[in-house]
Amino acid sequence: MKYFKNIIFWNKLHLDEQKKILSRPILKENNFIKKTVKEIIENVRLFGNSALKKYTFLFDKQDINTFQVSKEKISSSSFYLSKVLKDSISVAQKNITCFHKAQIPSKIDVETEVGVRCEQIYLPLNSIGIYIPGGTAPLFSTVLMLAIPAKISGCKKIILCSPPPISNEVLYAAHICGIHDIYQVGGAQAIAALALGTETVPKVDKIFGPGNAYVTEAKLQVSSIFNGTEIDMLAGPSELLIIADNTANPDFIAADLLSQAEHGVSSQVILLTPCFELAEKVVLSINKQLNNLSRLSEILKTLKNSSVIIVKNLSECIEISNMYAPEHLIIQTQSPREVLNYISNASSIFLGLWSPESAGDYASGTNHVLPTYGKSITNSSLGLCDFQKRVLVQELTAKGLMKLSNTIEILSSAEKLQAHKNAVKIRVDFLKGKI
Repeated sequence: MKYFKNIIFWNKLHLDEQKKILSRPILKENNFIKKTVKEIIENVRLFGNSALKKYTFLFDKQDINTFQVSKEKISSSSFYLSKVLKDSISVAQKNITCFHKAQIPSKIDVETEVGVRCEQIYLPLNSIGIYIPGGTAPLFSTVLMLAIPAKISGCKKIILCSPPPISNEVLYAAHICGIHDIYQVGGAQAIAALALGTETVPKVDKIFGPGNAYVTEAKLQVSSIFNGTEIDMLAGPSELLIIADNTANPDFIAADLLSQAEHGVSSQVILLTPCFELAEKVVLSINKQLNNLSRLSEILKTLKNSSVIIVKNLSECIEISNMYAPEHLIIQTQSPREVLNYISNASSIFLGLWSPESAGDYASGTNHVLPTYGKSITNSSLGLCDFQKRVLVQELTAKGLMKLSNTIEILSSAEKLQAHKNAVKIRVDFLKGKI
């Protein structure tokens, strides 16, 4: 049975058709979701824990009396995991830690003029919230991706929320990362609790983590409140684009496309290649591999949004890729690093035959929280800087101020800001003995 056969010749399409092929699956604006989330946030603001209890029973079918997970339960999670899994988590933790420690920025400390010292220092965020989705797959890998850079940055308070029942994998990942403030609450109500605070869940300064449409809408709404909680990003459904030439392995490409297609029905995967023979082999391999995958219905829906596109040459592949600005970009060509030199828009890039996207999702060390829907044109992957803030420091000596004073007075006068000028002049007059 053939499941997928969507091979498209790019240069046979009109401009509008090309745009349509590259457009992401349309997430219909759902006024019901907006209205529901707004109501949830307001109820959490007014009723705190009682609202959390109500929504947890309604959406998660769990009757929760104590939202905070006990330290005993967190530490005992280790007993329910196999040594093989714990060892694998440990490898991932080591690599993610190594990569993110390398992101620690250097302090800037320069003397722009004699007696004028300027610095840039980095301070950790005081309190952050980490949201880990529930559902059929416990995303303990996301715990590592968020908790590790938060810890390296020195964030003073880290709160984790996840829908009940929280899996032992998630609890264990949090435990080995040193996170012990864990609350079994999910959905939009968890985002509201982190943003507003309740009798039990502390208010945080910034919220991190993925989620469904309700969680994403809740993040948008709480970040729009005056003096509201900051958020990391509004990441949409997962997406993957592959650039490949005739040296690529069609089975590898098919496997990579399917790995992202199983994320959900709104995901999208695209292959760009100048090689028609490769495209045909990839389609055959996709249909063969589909027979062995468990999330078949989700994958088939994703493949309806996806395409194998035949282009003139690699240059056209690069041009289209930069236009699409993918979340994940795999380059399977004879000289992938040469192609890399021409890539301007992508969130996370994987080079060569032996770099599956799954490596970045789990254990290579890079972060898997990434901008989607073309946001990589201006936005970056999650990193250490997202858990910190830059602070500027300046210190002038009396000699330094005297030397710079005339420049400041002229500039402030030109902008007609007399008080600015006076703040300098009063000091200069003092130094000259006029006061």
